[in-house]
Amino acid sequence: MPKVLFLLVLLGARCSLGQAMSREERHGLRFSLTLIDTLDTLVLLNKTTEFEAAVRRVLTDVRLDNDIVVSVFETNIRVLGGLLGGHSMAVMLKDKGQHMQWYQDELLHMATDLGHRLLPAFNTSSGLPYPRVNLRFGVRGPETRTGTETDTCTACAGTMILEFAALSRFTGDPVFEMHARRALDFLWEKRQRNSNLVGTTINIHSGEWVRRDSGVGAGIDSYYEYLLKAYILLGDDLFLQRFNIHYASIMKYISQPPLLLDVHIHKPLLPARTWMDSLLAFFPGLQVLKGDIRPAIETHEMLYQVTKKHNFLPEAFTTDFRVHWAQHPLRPEFAESTYFLYKATGDPYYLEAGRTILDNLNRFARVPCGFAAMKDVRTGSHEDRMDSFFLAEMFKYLFLLFADAEDLPFDVEDYVFTTEAHLLPLSLSTAGHATFFPSNRTFEEELDDSNFDWTCPNTRLLFPDPAYPRNLRDPIRSAVDKSCPRPPPYREPGMGRPPLRAQDFMANNAEHLELLRRMGVSLIHLKDGRVQLVQHATQAVSAVAAEDGVRFMQEMMELSSQQQKEQLPPRAIQIVSHPFLGRVVLTAGPAQFGIDLSKSSTGVRGFVTVAEPYSGCTEITNAEYVRGHIALLQRGQCMFAEKARHIQQAGAIGGIVIDDNEGSSSDTAPLFQMAGDGRSTDDITMPLLFLFHKEGNILLEALKEYREAEVLLSDKARDRANIFKVKPLPASLTDGDCLTEATTPTSFEPIGQSETSTSELDQPAAEREEASPVEQDTSPAEEVGPPEEQEQEEESPAEDARPPEGEAAGDELTRPEEERDSADGEEPEGDADSGGQSADELLADWREDLEAFQQMEKEEL
Repeated sequence: MPKVLFLLVLLGARCSLGQAMSREERHGLRFSLTLIDTLDTLVLLNKTTEFEAAVRRVLTDVRLDNDIVVSVFETNIRVLGGLLGGHSMAVMLKDKGQHMQWYQDELLHMATDLGHRLLPAFNTSSGLPYPRVNLRFGVRGPETRTGTETDTCTACAGTMILEFAALSRFTGDPVFEMHARRALDFLWEKRQRNSNLVGTTINIHSGEWVRRDSGVGAGIDSYYEYLLKAYILLGDDLFLQRFNIHYASIMKYISQPPLLLDVHIHKPLLPARTWMDSLLAFFPGLQVLKGDIRPAIETHEMLYQVTKKHNFLPEAFTTDFRVHWAQHPLRPEFAESTYFLYKATGDPYYLEAGRTILDNLNRFARVPCGFAAMKDVRTGSHEDRMDSFFLAEMFKYLFLLFADAEDLPFDVEDYVFTTEAHLLPLSLSTAGHATFFPSNRTFEEELDDSNFDWTCPNTRLLFPDPAYPRNLRDPIRSAVDKSCPRPPPYREPGMGRPPLRAQDFMANNAEHLELLRRMGVSLIHLKDGRVQLVQHATQAVSAVAAEDGVRFMQEMMELSSQQQKEQLPPRAIQIVSHPFLGRVVLTAGPAQFGIDLSKSSTGVRGFVTVAEPYSGCTEITNAEYVRGHIALLQRGQCMFAEKARHIQQAGAIGGIVIDDNEGSSSDTAPLFQMAGDGRSTDDITMPLLFLFHKEGNILLEALKEYREAEVLLSDKARDRANIFKVKPLPASLTDGDCLTEATTPTSFEPIGQSETSTSELDQPAAEREEASPVEQDTSPAEEVGPPEEQEQEEESPAEDARPPEGEAAGDELTRPEEERDSADGEEPEGDADSGGQSADELLADWREDLEAFQQMEKEEL
């Protein structure tokens, strides 16, 4: 089974942009992060010839003196770790006498150079590093675009010790390990002394906690990982003692098997959120290293069932296992824990879990030139990206999971895996200069560690009954599999009943608008087509009417909140005709009427035709072309249901409504369901889907350029092998023809006002179609709670210990700053007017939605 994975390493060498590159461009792209991050993976896969060639290429092509700003954390774990892992492999191969005989520590010299370039970040009074550093100029203030940050995540500051200590032990220079230890010492001193927990974000100057929520996922994860692994690598029991103290608190407050829930560090019995992020999937593997197998089995099983439910582990998911953030950037943490549990237990169940991971990767993420991150696990849409950690970690852990000892060129038990899965030799613990760092026992001696286990238990003694792990897993499987209950119906507070219920409200109903006016509620039409509801009690006709208005606004926000919790079910429009062949998936909004595609095993497939009139608001005049096809319509001028009836009468088998609001995109606008027209819609028997303007233009351009476009309307993207099971895929899918994936994200984070009396509807005024605020055509106001709770609301992976590669240390390391501004930053200008662009240009122009929703989350915070 691991042989399947070899294909990507070989395939990656064949895939190219297909364009000649100028000398200046080549010089601007001389840093290859993915190549460095993958060096020791090549050795593990027995690709020693490729490894030797890759090392030579790194030595000739990579330069570190670029005037660019990089993430200290990401550069450390990916680049410095990659160089040290490559050096470890090179030394190992050289000692065996068969390969790398020419090697004279060149990678180590590069690592030392990089280490010195990162050191200026530690020049703070606390010893915590600045989050970013300029590789050429260090940290010198705004002129170097550094030194202005005040905050960093706990993982960002606490995930340096393995790489920095290894660099010190390899070179004999203690300065690197000293700075990493100082940062860890400061974080330890700043822990909350009652709960022994740390927060997610800390001020690097004052040491004050900026975010006081605590968990084991994004923002903290690898801090705990490095405490335990520093003990394993360096042999200093101070790290184990600190880890054990933290771990006891994690198990007391955060671990609620099988869940791992964030809490407040000052009030650890108070949950900080109702969802979990995917980065916590590493924790069962860490628990295996700790020797705490039972909770590792339980949490892993929960993660496995969520993975099977959604094909991949969503970037975040709720405590009732619904999708919270739908992205999946091919994170390897679940595979990592699967590998460690199999190593600890030998249970073949974990081989089957690994098979599930591998099968889903090949079925849903495989693309001609590698694997593409999932933009939305519900629809199967892709992002045009593959982070370097996929090759550095996912390949290693899946290969090791299925490999026998004789398949490996060395004994992995002689190494420790960094958080990026780079291999550092355990022999570093015996380096002579370890005595430069005597442990500070002053505070630790006051702590009772008599209950801490200093050795890992034998799992055969723990689980003598083979059925025991199954007994742990079965209840969790049942809990995840059962259908999620709907929230209880809203019960209005106080006395009386308002004259208009929120779920009955229609934005184009004159009677409803008059009722709102009497209650002091007014509508504000926003430029982007949405309608905002605002209540002013002083404008109500009476005190009683004002109270009714308050209740109405509370109901509206409750319904909007319910919409967010229920996670609007998106639909997929998959372009299956040549040259797309199922690789382009557009995320679409459903209708409250017509065929429910979630209950269809095949979906509806057909060629698209533009209806005439394009609005679809009168009888279709080109019925001979619409008949048997999927009709394209423009939003506006009449109700959605009216459009559906007209194209159905013309013989259409489905319809797609494209937003007329130029420039709208599901990158920035919340998806909604298309509502009916207030009367029975049982007569509509075909599906109708909605696309925002930008996504709709992709489909229109495909139709314009290729004269015909066949699409599949379904609840999620279908496996291309199933779509084309009648005939094999064309050779162009496997010959290195790298077409850019064009897909659209779905972001459901609300764009709302902070006042409790404000609510927004993603609905234009009466001239637009009607949409029900109950059934998702709303953009709710933020829920208002106590200030401390508001502070913890909806954190995003922007504070993550794993930012996107292009944002952190990836493309930033490959281009000067001015080039990055257009390539990695904001979306190219002129996007709205895409009429003159080709389909390929539109597809290549597509932005990554994870960055978009991260930016949105930052602004919301």
